[in-house]
Amino acid sequence: MLTFCALFGLLCATAASADITGPIRVIDGDTFDVGTTRVRIHGIDAVEIGQTCQTEQGTRWDCGTFVKETVRARYDGIQARCERIETDRYGRAVAKCFVADEDIGATLVSDGLALAYREYSMDYDLLEKGAAVNDRGLWAGTLQNPSVVRAQKAVGRVPPNPACNIKGNISANGQIYHMPGDKYYERTGIRTERGERWFCSAAEADAAGWVRAKR
Repeated sequence: MLTFCALFGLLCATAASADITGPIRVIDGDTFDVGTTRVRIHGIDAVEIGQTCQTEQGTRWDCGTFVKETVRARYDGIQARCERIETDRYGRAVAKCFVADEDIGATLVSDGLALAYREYSMDYDLLEKGAAVNDRGLWAGTLQNPSVVRAQKAVGRVPPNPACNIKGNISANGQIYHMPGDKYYERTGIRTERGERWFCSAAEADAAGWVRAKR
């Protein structure tokens, strides 16, 4: 017996590719709930929540939270229409989203609030270059590519909580903690399954019996 979709293939294809519509609820700089659907904006990559950037003067600041709150102020509650492109491994719809005729992804990249995600699309390549040349948004300082930040988190090099960034490492020398700026801080990865841990202060690490790295 022929299935419904075999008989009405065009109708099924149209339904599968139907636009996603509804009010926006901002999750982070590149992920929204649109109506009842979780949407990952196609072709852009925003800094991670809690990720830090650096000003021209060398001061580090929480650019991830800044981007989320800026995007939320612009778009939360506004009606959007999203054109689904695919579904990612997390079950999110990957889509281009529009408010009226505004391409949200293009706006965020052009304003320096997100990067072009060239691994998946070159749609916003020139917009990112324009933002960088003109020091718009995060390009006014220094930022790390969020894909690099995610890779570092995967091996325990970036703290899950930016306020607790002291690395308690177990080595042949015992339980040693590394402060930001120490010689081996950046290359040290924390594996909690081995008993290694993050500390929020040197006093906390000292009290737990860990010893400050000599360099």
